Amino acid sequence: MKNVLVVISGPSGVGKGTIVNYLLERDAALIKSVSCTTRAPREGEQDGKDYFFISREEFLSRIRENDFLEYDEHFGNFYGTPRSFVERRLKEKSVVLEIDVVGALNAKRLMPERAVLIMVAPPSMEVLEERLFGRGSESEEERADRMRRVKYELEQAHLYDYVVVNESSDSSADKILQIIRKEKEKRI
Repeated sequence: MKNVLVVISGPSGVGKGTIVNYLLERDAALIKSVSCTTRAPREGEQDGKDYFFISREEFLSRIRENDFLEYDEHFGNFYGTPRSFVERRLKEKSVVLEIDVVGALNAKRLMPERAVLIMVAPPSMEVLEERLFGRGSESEEERADRMRRVKYELEQAHLYDYVVVNESSDSSADKILQIIRKEKEKRI
């Protein structure tokens, strides 16, 4: 069985991070990808564990060398998934990548034989809104912007290999582990 690149996406607040943590706890044959960033480390973050902290010049050089499965710029800093790291790790384990829709589709384009796209969806928009806005700290404009982004992301679900509705992170992780096993068996 060949290892796979498990690409997990979904709107903010849907529980992707919790699901990914469950996956890693339950299956020692999985490893989480480490992204590169040009931002400075935050307190407690470790290079090579949380991110690979690199200079803007190195990041731009790696873009020219096509060493990113996907990358983007947010608030003046670059973030990206290093292709060389993923390819190296796939020789040992299946790699889990938690990224947005655009990045996921790019990863699939660059590694079609290995990437398995899984969209994590909320059980309902009401549940997601409660998770996102339960604190009541966002303005109406901020809420509208976030919900537009949620709608856009969920509209891309048809481009994914699987959609898992997150009723509970525990059961969603189990479903995704079954998907991973099935996909690995296809790639003997």
